[in-house]
Amino acid sequence: MVRFPQYLSQPFQILWFEPDDMAFMAVGFIFAQKFGGVFWFLMFVLPWIYGRMKKRYPRGFLRHTLYFTGIAPMRGYPHFFQKHFLD
Repeated sequence: MVRFPQYLSQPFQILWFEPDDMAFMAVGFIFAQKFGGVFWFLMFVLPWIYGRMKKRYPRGFLRHTLYFTGIAPMRGYPHFFQKHFLD
């Protein structure tokens, strides 16, 4: 038996950014520090483009895509094949 989380639909946020937006900013910042130039511009444009694309799909699609491809585990959630839950 596994305990089921109370709030599945509320995303974690830092200010108004979700973690996946912040990941694009962090990657852009790392490349901007290393290479400079156009990467400073991409640090702000990539999260904006991703945010517009993200509105066309259900919430959490990137995280679930990474989970189903086996790249990233889903911590704090029941296993995909879990059938019995505690109330």
